[in-house]
Amino acid sequence: MRKIVLTAAACMLISVAYAQTSSFFGGLWGEEENAKQTPVQNVVIPKLPAQADFAGERVPLEYFDVRESLQREMTIINYWHGSLSYIVQLSGRYKDMICKILEEEGIPQDFFYLCVAESSLQPQTSPAGAKGYWQFLSGTAKDYGLEVGSEVDERYNWEKATRAACKYFRKGYQKYGSWTLAAASYNVGMANIDSRIGYQSLDNYYDMQLPLETARYVYRAVAFKIIMNNLPEYGFNIKEEDKYKPIECKVVEVSGPVANWSEFARKHNTNFKMIKMCNEWIRSNKLTNKLGKKYKVLVPLSRD
Repeated sequence: MRKIVLTAAACMLISVAYAQTSSFFGGLWGEEENAKQTPVQNVVIPKLPAQADFAGERVPLEYFDVRESLQREMTIINYWHGSLSYIVQLSGRYKDMICKILEEEGIPQDFFYLCVAESSLQPQTSPAGAKGYWQFLSGTAKDYGLEVGSEVDERYNWEKATRAACKYFRKGYQKYGSWTLAAASYNVGMANIDSRIGYQSLDNYYDMQLPLETARYVYRAVAFKIIMNNLPEYGFNIKEEDKYKPIECKVVEVSGPVANWSEFARKHNTNFKMIKMCNEWIRSNKLTNKLGKKYKVLVPLSRD
């Protein structure tokens, strides 16, 4: 009798599973058939502008290789829907701050788009170990005055990292007389650029043969600039109110150790999550600070 009951139950389960499977695959087949009849997307190659420039230096679009290189980056970025939408939202929070520092340091505003190309305005880590908003390697960061350690990593400090990047760009411009080549050197290093200038007898980014990443680098920044300044034309219906607003903060100066950042946050009527969001350079739950260095900690005033 037990065997008969089990067999009946098994048959019932098989019947239900068959019905559900048939319904599922029938739905899929129906969707496939509908998809054949009605296209679900309209993929087009983004239109190039009539002219383009980076930091006031003209992009020579009359050359087919230049046009193809720029269009490659524009196509990739244009169909990077979710990521680009998020970058645009983040730009509402960070662009004015970055551009203000660039202006103070005498660096063209277009270098903002280089930051976008480097990190998508996020605290990234590259496979090569470059970190932060401007993607400094550890050694280069230290050379340009940034503290890099297990408790503090100023590659994640918006102001300090941006000013350090500006020092590099200024040095590159003084060396090459070209903002475009200064930007390219930020990606591959000045020694590499010097070497290629030497054996190619060229000092123009758009004419030089460069490593693939560097060969795409400035074009990527230019593509971000074009699309982010013409969002509706490229199919992005993102309104100004969709962009994130800067986080209003007060500055608290810390010149001694912090035993626990969470406790520090509670004393300032916030939490460690919010402290970390505004100070990504904090890389530990404590600050030893044996040298008594002064740190400016941004403390958010509200979460409204």
